[in-house]
Amino acid sequence: MRQEDPVATTTEIDAMRRAVALSARALGATAPNPVVGCVILDTAGAVVGEGWHRKAGGPHAEVHALRAAGEAARGGTAVVTLEPCNHTGRTGPCAQALIEAGVARVVHAVSDPSAAASGGAATLRAAGVDVEGGVLAAEAEAVNVAWLTSVRQGRPFVRWKYAATLDGRIAAADGTSRWITSPQSRADVHRLRAEADAVVVGSGTLLADDPHLAVRGIEGAVQPLRVVVDSRARITTKARVLDGAAPTLVAVSKDADTAHLPGVDVVRLPYAAAGPTEPLTTAAGPAEPTTTAAGSAPAATAPRGLDVPALLAELHARGVRSVLLEGGPTLAGAFVKAGAVDAVLGYLAPALLGAGPTALGDAGISTIAQALRLDVTDIARLGPDLRITAVPAGPDGPAVPASPAVPTAAQEK
Repeated sequence: MRQEDPVATTTEIDAMRRAVALSARALGATAPNPVVGCVILDTAGAVVGEGWHRKAGGPHAEVHALRAAGEAARGGTAVVTLEPCNHTGRTGPCAQALIEAGVARVVHAVSDPSAAASGGAATLRAAGVDVEGGVLAAEAEAVNVAWLTSVRQGRPFVRWKYAATLDGRIAAADGTSRWITSPQSRADVHRLRAEADAVVVGSGTLLADDPHLAVRGIEGAVQPLRVVVDSRARITTKARVLDGAAPTLVAVSKDADTAHLPGVDVVRLPYAAAGPTEPLTTAAGPAEPTTTAAGSAPAATAPRGLDVPALLAELHARGVRSVLLEGGPTLAGAFVKAGAVDAVLGYLAPALLGAGPTALGDAGISTIAQALRLDVTDIARLGPDLRITAVPAGPDGPAVPASPAVPTAAQEK
């Protein structure tokens, strides 16, 4: 065994696996905070308390677990998926709560990378508490990947989801797309929405499908922010995403006319920079060269599409840590081109269309050598369909940890 390998008993490892499952119960409900689970073991190794962080501003996982354990926590072990925090925000520091409860040992999976809350392990050790880190770190990171990405990269974690036939078509030649995939796949998409802080679509999808984007069929789900990327503000007040079932943000260009959208939450963003051979296109085709408002550049070579990093920065500032990108092809291509897709979930139906749009539009890839290579982390059967999960491949394996198969609250009962 290497010196840096974590030392934990079988009981502690089992407790950590349970803590990871508990943390997953709050996916989509804790932003801008992480999801965290905690299990308290007494001096004999029996589980005497459990808890998970349920919402931002509420008690942390350790506090819930300590309350459940009561005096049985004294001299025992706290098993927690994230290093206990060491700062006072809307709640007190968990490291201090563990010390006051008389816990003798703390086992955590992932060290806290945030500048504000890190240092909990050092505080615990200074108080005489035995601390061990790194236990089931990969499993805990996979569940908490959205928050960890936000801390490490300063932007939300992005999952791109699409549904297609086996020949890669997301709609038929006549534009119809309901329904390519099965009810089981569509129900799974609602789970993804419930686990996300924001669901993003482009104006093309909005105008073609008039999607609702809210979560249905999941009791207690926190509705995500619905985001429409609509540079020219073509959305109308009759769009289903403006029905009040969930909050909605419309992202437009700085010069878009939004007079027809009173009361709608609108954010103005810059255009993405166009390349030298990247002409501006419109719904009718290539734009005619005209002078811009600034009078400095022809419109035919002006930027096109909104800037993806600017959009993600705006969402991050609003507390969004997890984004579900639902399309369409043009917006998906822009995200891939910007290097802003962290995971891909493809729902593939056993059908062929032979014509119609494909899932991914222009992503700035023109040769095989430029292909974005992926590592498949999961393949699941949903009714007649396949759900394939993949992440961008790093030089030493997947750039993003694979999501573990954690049981839902209903499955645990």
